[in-house]
Amino acid sequence: MDIQAAIRQLVAGQDLSDAEASHVMREIMTGQCTDAQIGAFLVAQQIKGVATAELLGAARVMRELATPVQLGSREHLVDTCGTGGTGTNTFNISTASAMVAACAGARVAKHGNRGATSKSGSADVLEQAGVNLSISAEQVAQCLDELGVGFMFAPGHHSAMKHVIGPRKQIGVRSIFNMLGPLTNPAGAPNQVMGVFDAVWIQPVLEVLKGLGSDHVLVLASEDGLDEISTAATTHVGELKDGVISTYEITPEMFGMPLRSDYQALQVESPEQSLVLLRQALANENLEATDIVALNAGAAIYAANLTDDLSAGVEKAKSILASGAALQKLNDLATLTRSFSE
Repeated sequence: MDIQAAIRQLVAGQDLSDAEASHVMREIMTGQCTDAQIGAFLVAQQIKGVATAELLGAARVMRELATPVQLGSREHLVDTCGTGGTGTNTFNISTASAMVAACAGARVAKHGNRGATSKSGSADVLEQAGVNLSISAEQVAQCLDELGVGFMFAPGHHSAMKHVIGPRKQIGVRSIFNMLGPLTNPAGAPNQVMGVFDAVWIQPVLEVLKGLGSDHVLVLASEDGLDEISTAATTHVGELKDGVISTYEITPEMFGMPLRSDYQALQVESPEQSLVLLRQALANENLEATDIVALNAGAAIYAANLTDDLSAGVEKAKSILASGAALQKLNDLATLTRSFSE
């Protein structure tokens, strides 16, 4: 199926199969389609609604075309990349969580990009912290081997995305590509904590990750709009473990934390402000920031199969945050990545 046939099918309100979606995505990502065709395809698909099979087929192609990070072992390998797109502008909670999880023994292959709908993406805050984003896949692997954490800057691993940058900007609406980033970890992390901008995506994302061979995954969406475990609302969780999908809800009180009225104290206007809050959280100097990092780092520790349940993961995260080790992990990552350019 070529892209013109796919557009006609989508306009008719009919889903593409996994194979059809894969074929069209390969056409798009190898430069065989015009900007007009890509824009029409994305808009037609968005109006119809992105089907699970379409997301799975597209993710498979993006994984195939990515520049991989080769690792000797994938034991305890986890990613904390979420979709973003919430418009909540909190500091980079998942990035802070990655540092804590690495201190707990996880190997965190953190995938991320600059902020598109937020004031600070993971790449923005890490760059502000002195992390060198322009490192090779081999150097990312070295970071993982030496520190237990490595950052994979999306443009450095998904060069095929250059074919869709123009059309995505020109149409100005959310598309399937908003979901694909967290589904296409270049290190092939089998374990993952993935926040989504709407709870309706929890089940489809779990089914896609199961189809991609993931091992242990938590997909999160909170009722206050965060794509994280919230300290100010109930969070909906979908879990894939041992091939079985389950769903449940959690609140901060379940982990010995107060339910706060809102997350305003966690909002930022720039990467500089995000880094201030991130460092305060990791240094255990800002209780609100530290609590939300403990919850989400605990989820990463649990997803990495280092604890038997989420509560034990959160307790381990609290202990690490109290020690200050996670802030040192961030500083070590900045030092190591900068050494690659010396």
